[in-house]
Amino acid sequence: MSVVRGWCPTAHRPMAAGDGLLVRVRPRLAHLTRTQAIGLAEAAAAHGNGAIDVTNRANLQIRGVRDDRWAALIATLCALDLVDTDPTLEARRAVLVAPDWNAGDDTHRIASELTTRLAELPELPGKFGFAIDAGASPLLRDAPADIRIERGSIGGLILRAEGRTQGVALTAGTEVDAIVALAHWFVASGGSAAGRMARHAAALPAWADRESLPSLPGAAPATGQHPLGAVVGLPFGRIDASDLARLVANGGEIRVTPWRRLIVLGGVAAEQPEPALLHTDACVGAPACPQASVATRALARRLAPHVAGQLHVSGCAKGCARAQPADVVLTGREGRFDLAFAARAGAPPAVSGLDAARILARFGAA
Repeated sequence: MSVVRGWCPTAHRPMAAGDGLLVRVRPRLAHLTRTQAIGLAEAAAAHGNGAIDVTNRANLQIRGVRDDRWAALIATLCALDLVDTDPTLEARRAVLVAPDWNAGDDTHRIASELTTRLAELPELPGKFGFAIDAGASPLLRDAPADIRIERGSIGGLILRAEGRTQGVALTAGTEVDAIVALAHWFVASGGSAAGRMARHAAALPAWADRESLPSLPGAAPATGQHPLGAVVGLPFGRIDASDLARLVANGGEIRVTPWRRLIVLGGVAAEQPEPALLHTDACVGAPACPQASVATRALARRLAPHVAGQLHVSGCAKGCARAQPADVVLTGREGRFDLAFAARAGAPPAVSGLDAARILARFGAA
């Protein structure tokens, strides 16, 4: 049986996996300078197995870290200003930032202020997070967060609690005050027991329960050229340390996104991966994940070009790679796969007990 943990790994609280410790790095403002990107890549190769995952919270996850190398890795990451030396503040930096910000705009202004005021937040559940999505249109609607700042339908900014369709309009300069106040309300009203805002049934405080609708969402940036540079697609959200260093070798900087893509500032678009792979979700699977009973990514690579729509291959019922439904979902169970359609991982299957060969034959990929 898969075990759903109520917390996410951080740098100071790594999670054990089949290939070693997972150490999560939360770049401030979703941004890496050239020095930080190269330093992180070198640290991942020296202290881990060189594999780096980009998560759906726009974090970077260094894989394969040995127990006896973890302390040295953390020292390096702190020196690069990628990790806070205070574990309490580091745990509170679950701030997802729309990656297309420009210096001085609303997203940059609010996220920067929130970063300096983390000590004002209460102790929150491990998966609780914030989305600063204050561009012309919200981009992070499908990314996990509990308290959101986003553009309202009439042009101003609103604060919206996850799970609610409406929010409260804000006066410019009060956004972080509102975030801190709603976080304290969440804890005081018993939200920690629910773990996430969307599962918390308590009525919102009167000041936050208003009828301001968010703007219609914008589209995540496509791979290729972008106003900020170049968008690089990462199949399954994985990049090798050497490839990360290569992206910034000529002076570029990086923005991390929650869509398995990196934005290379000032970069020039180059050859991209097979498009079908960028519409395919697959967790790391067995043997790297001890909860997975099946290998996932080799099957996903072969199957992706033969599936119309979104494909999700999950090593177990947790569905770590994708929380939303997919057109085709394969869920590992006791060494085989359950097949479902328009469903999440772990949903009741249309067909059970399939091995990889039968799946490939069913979709004409054998």
